[in-house]
Amino acid sequence: MLFDNYRYFDYQFPEPQYLGAKHTHLSWINKFIPKDIDVALDAFAGSQSVGYLFKQLGLRTIANDFLNFNTQIGKALIENKSEKLNADDLAILFQEAPKKDNFTLMEDVFTDVFFKREESVFIDNFRANIPLLNSQYKQALAFAVMNRSLTRKITMGHFGHTQALVYASDPERIKRNRSLVRPIKEIFSELLPKYNNAIFDNGKDNQSFNENILDLLPKLSNIDLVYFDPPYCNSHADYQGFYHLLETYTEYWRDKKFVNGIRRYEPQKYSGFDKKSEIITSFEKLFEASNDIPYWLISYNNRSYPDIQTFEKMISRFRDVKIEYKTYHNGRGGKGSVAGSKEILFVCAPKSRLHHYL
Repeated sequence: MLFDNYRYFDYQFPEPQYLGAKHTHLSWINKFIPKDIDVALDAFAGSQSVGYLFKQLGLRTIANDFLNFNTQIGKALIENKSEKLNADDLAILFQEAPKKDNFTLMEDVFTDVFFKREESVFIDNFRANIPLLNSQYKQALAFAVMNRSLTRKITMGHFGHTQALVYASDPERIKRNRSLVRPIKEIFSELLPKYNNAIFDNGKDNQSFNENILDLLPKLSNIDLVYFDPPYCNSHADYQGFYHLLETYTEYWRDKKFVNGIRRYEPQKYSGFDKKSEIITSFEKLFEASNDIPYWLISYNNRSYPDIQTFEKMISRFRDVKIEYKTYHNGRGGKGSVAGSKEILFVCAPKSRLHHYL
């Protein structure tokens, strides 16, 4: 690459199909990342695309998400330096599982909801074989690619509806999306090279955590920049509702209740950032816990709660802040990203230093 800062940009992040993912905003966000930093934290990592950008920039990257299926993407593509899935690993993953009888959760809960029985049996068998891989990073890669394959299999790419099999028998929808009727194994095999090719070593010891960010922050130190992309309260998708199956598959719960038509797990994991009754208090705790981190970037939306003015006032207690706006021209899921709504970035620096930063 011409510039040393971009020497890792030959590696490409596998395009996500994730509501609210910042994949399409990366070049915009990159404009506001300080050039003189070494360590960055992606606190609500989701699809991991911003954390991957930090890694491409040569930063020591710490990614965190309270949902484990997201954490596995981070372990596979951010923490992982070199390990890829090869033909021998695929033979293990696709073999008849030695302990197959202990792995029937997908068949028992989701057959005829999202998958036909033979596909449920296949992904159960695959899940039973993941622990047989000889590396945590290969295991994470297997989770990441399989979970992405499952979203490709479902219309709209999420599990918050009960029309999956109806759509999969609709010739018009099949014409627009052949993956509705393709075997999951075939989709997995097609996606795998994109994930293998995205793995690289940026010379830093990167990490991927699976914690509530309010619990993780006190354990961290010497962070130069934190990126916050919290759930947009009142304006975006319910991630646990929309991606419940991926979390169930990764955790492979045997002690949860599975409720309503989509078989969402109950009780849900606690976030603190998705209910109006808790969100203000959670943000106050978040900002207090981040006070030792000099630079903050905060993604937000003009339809979220609290409103922009209230949120800016909260941040201003701790940092000087400048607000950047980007308008959505096409809907991308949730009323917070319909055409005409605005993606917002709060660019925050230590008081009296913002003008030097910008």
